[in-house]
Amino acid sequence: MIQQLAISLLGFVLSLSASPEDLSATRALAAWQPSIGDQLIIDTKDNIGYLLHPSGQYLSFKLVTGQRRTVNYIGLTYNAATPAKDWIAKSHHVKGDRITYGPSGRFIRLYENGDIYTHYGIHTHAYGDEYLASDNRYRSMGCIIVSEDMFDLIERTYLLSGKYLRVATREGIGNNELALAQ
Repeated sequence: MIQQLAISLLGFVLSLSASPEDLSATRALAAWQPSIGDQLIIDTKDNIGYLLHPSGQYLSFKLVTGQRRTVNYIGLTYNAATPAKDWIAKSHHVKGDRITYGPSGRFIRLYENGDIYTHYGIHTHAYGDEYLASDNRYRSMGCIIVSEDMFDLIERTYLLSGKYLRVATREGIGNNELALAQ
């Protein structure tokens, strides 16, 4: 319920033009300070992420989500589109594959509804800068790919909150989210 309210609040704020709460336009990424209780909202329609403070302030950023097709990967056949779900990020790993997981190999795993293990997560990619600069940002195998700088910030937020971060993935964020919360 709290997560849906946060998404609704974000949808409402985004519906206002030139909102003063959008810190991405007024502050550099380096100026953003994580807070306990921050949430990560992922819009898979526009491939934009929002780090959202409990106060309603947010930082928006580009990201990459899953390809919208069936893939064969890690021994599984599945639709790679990043699903619309509520998640809890609650484990951190370092992977050896520095192409898929970027130069540092860092990976934050997402658990569906907070308790169901999944293969989904947040990480960087060796070609992340190229992916992020592209008009086609549906390039992952389902995970959320962010820049190294953004991963650093998400990781700091996750650690500040006791290795726990609420994450919501949605196909579009807007006024319809406000209606859902009422």
